[in-house]
Amino acid sequence: MSSNTSSEKQAGVGPGAVVLLSGGLDSMVTAGLAREAGFTLHALTIDYNQRHRREIEAAQHIAAELGVASHVILPLDLRKFGGSALTDDIDVPKGGVGGDIPVTYVPARNLIFLSLTAGFAEAHGSSDIFIGVNALDYSGYPDCRPEFIASFTETVRLATRAGIEGAPFTIHAPLQHLGKAEIASEAARLGLDSAWSWSCYDPAPDGRACGLCDSCRLRLKGFAEAGLEDGLEYAARPELG
Repeated sequence: MSSNTSSEKQAGVGPGAVVLLSGGLDSMVTAGLAREAGFTLHALTIDYNQRHRREIEAAQHIAAELGVASHVILPLDLRKFGGSALTDDIDVPKGGVGGDIPVTYVPARNLIFLSLTAGFAEAHGSSDIFIGVNALDYSGYPDCRPEFIASFTETVRLATRAGIEGAPFTIHAPLQHLGKAEIASEAARLGLDSAWSWSCYDPAPDGRACGLCDSCRLRLKGFAEAGLEDGLEYAARPELG
């Protein structure tokens, strides 16, 4: 499924950039930073058949609020692979953030998603790709590390006509070295309503964010450290260590 939207909110007539828009806080802030830099935004959302639809709905809302020039929602059924609490019948951990790679890691997700994003960008004639990976608050995910982004940049240069013909991609990861508190502060500075975004891995039956999964805990802690109120409603509010 794909949708195309335009809006008076769209930023200028600058060069086009493709933003990988998941619907989460990080991807929303990344898109906001790309717009602030003067890019005309083309958003790509991967509907990988994750356990809930709320993230896709958030991506649609963010795209509309930011006035993107186009928004493609690309179906990709990673439930066929499984291997993650987000795509398989595995319980989402609720006991606190650990130090190991968690079961919410989706095998090779950012590798797969960035490959699709590069194809989308090349088709649009865009050499700028924005992704909201973050290495500080969740270094347990191997595909969020700077080493991966640097390696993929070289791979996509070798694997595309654009790269071979001298128009290589620039992969922007503006949140790479920011903490969650800094990301929350950037959302506020950019005038982005945190309630537009969604981070929870396992929503409560009433539709609120659970408040207890790793993603909720990290997000809540970030907003608390920034002295800001998160616009999302939570079913539980854990003690933040």
